[in-house]
Amino acid sequence: MTLALSPLPPLENDGPEIIETDPIEQPLKTYELNLVTGELGGIIDGEDAIRQFILKAIRTARFRFAIYDDDYGCEIEDLIGQDVSTDLLESEVPRVIEEALIYDDRIDAVYGFELTREGDSLYVSFYVDVDDEVIPMEVTI
Repeated sequence: MTLALSPLPPLENDGPEIIETDPIEQPLKTYELNLVTGELGGIIDGEDAIRQFILKAIRTARFRFAIYDDDYGCEIEDLIGQDVSTDLLESEVPRVIEEALIYDDRIDAVYGFELTREGDSLYVSFYVDVDDEVIPMEVTI
C-alpha cells in the first residue's frame, strides 16, 4: 500500500518529467569594494568583478572566518612572515593561490607565476583563464 501526500491521483508515467534546458549565464555584477578602506562603491561587472574576487580571495585568510565556507580564502598568510627559503616560497605561493581561486566555476586555470622579493614585500604576478579570456594579475603580499 502506497500513501500519497497529495489529494491528486498518481501520475500514469514511471517518474517525474525531466525538462532539459541550457544553463542561463548569470551576470558577474557585484559591488565595488575598496580593499584598503572597506568602503563600497558602485556596481562592477565582467573582468573588474573577477579581478576583485581574485584579490579578495587571496587576501582573506582561509578557515578563519565563519561567514565563509572552507573553499574560500587563501593560506598565504601562513607562509608570509615565516623564515622560509626562497625555494619553498616559489613552490608554495603558487599552490596556495591556485587553490584559493580554482574552485570558482568562472576560473578555468591559474598559471605563469613569477615571484619577486623586495625587502618585506613579495610581488606575485600570474595569469588567470576565464572562459576565452586571459587576465594578467599582480598582487603584493
